[in-house]
Amino acid sequence: MISVTILTKNSSATLLPVLQSTASFNEVVLIDTGSTDDTLDIAKVFCNVKIYKRPFKAFGALRIEAAQLASHDWVLALDSDEVLTPELAREILELNLDPSTIYGFSFHNFFKNKRIRHCGWSPDKHLRLYNKLSTNFSNANVHECIEKKNLKVKFLKFNVNHYSYQNMGDFLRKMQLYSDLFAQQHKSEKHSSFFKAWVHSFFAFFKTYILKLGFLDGKEGYIIAKYNSHVAWYKYLKLEEEGSS
Repeated sequence: MISVTILTKNSSATLLPVLQSTASFNEVVLIDTGSTDDTLDIAKVFCNVKIYKRPFKAFGALRIEAAQLASHDWVLALDSDEVLTPELAREILELNLDPSTIYGFSFHNFFKNKRIRHCGWSPDKHLRLYNKLSTNFSNANVHECIEKKNLKVKFLKFNVNHYSYQNMGDFLRKMQLYSDLFAQQHKSEKHSSFFKAWVHSFFAFFKTYILKLGFLDGKEGYIIAKYNSHVAWYKYLKLEEEGSS
């Protein structure tokens, strides 16, 4: 048996198809960190969803707590904007699960319902299915991941559809959150400056738009490259502030 875990906050724009795609799993552990929209009303419609309310601390810590709340040892960790394709849901449920293996799958990433095929957004694979008796997520503030340890890794055939950014407001909210968490996480181990912020910002744009062929994604590729540049800019400016406080 597999428990699905999902973290939410004001996720009403994307949550319904996510929960519809996990309807075949008998338990979905949903941790909400303060939604003020219809997120919880949507979740309450699904009889397999268990809702828990927690203050936001860090993504890694919440992932770990969600696994602890899960009834089953096998955990499938999703975000509130990641929709399992029917083929992937079937593939997961038919797996002969091995506790010494972590399972992953491909992500098809969308911006405003357009699939982005470059910008570093494709190809894109993540490990998301694991046995919590064998491993768990790292305790990172942001960009948390399943710790591989000495376990085997297997990627499945089918994919998730990831609707990460619906509008420019999503970019701005995530830029604020991710830059804050980055600065808090690294303040004791990294140093920054105005010059470092400028360099990281410039290279983030160059890497996304040129090296990762973002220009082939049209105006969306340019927007994503500018977003990555701004995230890097504010991450390192905030890290400089943390170091001087």
